[in-house]
Amino acid sequence: MNEPIFLTPVFQERIWGGTKLNTLFGYEIPNDKTGECWAVSGHKNGQSVVHNGPYAGTKLGDLWVDHPELFGDSESDVFPLLTKILDASDDLSVQVHPDDAYARQFENGELGKTECWYIVDAEPGSSIIYGHNAQSHEELRSMIEAGQWEKLLTQIEVKPGDFFYVPSGTIHALGKGIVVLETQQSSDTTYRVYDYDRTDANGQGRELHLEKAIEVTTVPQSYTGGAYETDRLDGVTVTKFVSNDFFTVQKWEVDGSASFDARERYTIVSILDGAGTLHSESGEYELSKGDHFILPAGFGPYTLTGKLTTISSWE
Repeated sequence: MNEPIFLTPVFQERIWGGTKLNTLFGYEIPNDKTGECWAVSGHKNGQSVVHNGPYAGTKLGDLWVDHPELFGDSESDVFPLLTKILDASDDLSVQVHPDDAYARQFENGELGKTECWYIVDAEPGSSIIYGHNAQSHEELRSMIEAGQWEKLLTQIEVKPGDFFYVPSGTIHALGKGIVVLETQQSSDTTYRVYDYDRTDANGQGRELHLEKAIEVTTVPQSYTGGAYETDRLDGVTVTKFVSNDFFTVQKWEVDGSASFDARERYTIVSILDGAGTLHSESGEYELSKGDHFILPAGFGPYTLTGKLTTISSWE
């Protein structure tokens, strides 16, 4: 296959969700508590579906298994990455994720969850929780049991365009009024640490997972942000956010016309703003805000024209 694989997202209702996935991206969302758009997902809890070409109607997880040649014959048994857009209309719970080894042992072979956030939209004064101030697991446990949340948790104010790398073991939470594009390992395992004592209509709080959370949290822990390498090339500015054993994530800002050589393996592309056209040997493809697609292995050279901003990622 020598054409982009465009995908139809799956939407997830969340108690903290809202309507910005509709107002910002024009998605037809199922309700006014839509918290997550699983845009590029092969996870069993919500698979995106191919909507073009010879594999139209195929779930991404099935395509991964049945046609490994499209992805460069990766060694992973499952599609290893998951791209989401999250609308935090309310504060998310404070949480932490396990690494691969812990999840494999205690979560039925699930992958661990290292992730990262690109801040798409943020209301003035919005903030995230990133990291904690405990110096030992004993102190972490003591502060959690005493409910010393303001003393324990680190808050950082955010703005659109910010980027945060969130490795497994990092205590974190999105705050109210933030929309992010999240690139993560394909995992749905979350250990909830604190949920602001919220209750549902029946007076019940959401389940916490304190023992597992304390066990997997990195101690000590602090935010280690930094400057990112930016390359200004003909027609495109490339910002290199992160590259590690799990994923590489970059922002491409195209203004005019920019030529690319496709990687040997697949590339995930999400259009966050603007519009344009992808030109390749297989044809021309119109691109608009909210589109998500995969360039398969061996896609060949291509050109992006127009004015658009993408988040692009790969293993």
